[in-house]
Amino acid sequence: MRFEERLLKPYAEPVSFSELRQGVIYFSVSYLDDQLLMPTVEPLIYVGENLDAGDVGRVLYFQDVSSYRRGIRRDSPSKEDEATFFAVSEGKMPPIFEYERALDELLRCALRRRKMPEDRL
Repeated sequence: MRFEERLLKPYAEPVSFSELRQGVIYFSVSYLDDQLLMPTVEPLIYVGENLDAGDVGRVLYFQDVSSYRRGIRRDSPSKEDEATFFAVSEGKMPPIFEYERALDELLRCALRRRKMPEDRL
């Protein structure tokens, strides 16, 4: 198996607010450590903005993929339908990536990890 070679930019390229499309899967990539060596990846569905009456400014909403794929939506009638939603205001959004840019971020992490002695990973 061979993975194509790619040139990585030295910085992350999260999706911008204007690029988000409702119902599309995105990936949150965050790190558990300050050295950016232990990544976590969470798939999320963008479900819209300013969905609550009290939203001030621009508030973006995301939902966990598993509940979204089961057909659960914010206005689902049943309280038994469990879903995780989170809202984030403009300027405070964590890095959210399209698939290929999330992969780039993980590859940058892999390169950082190669530079570290094994006993520090």
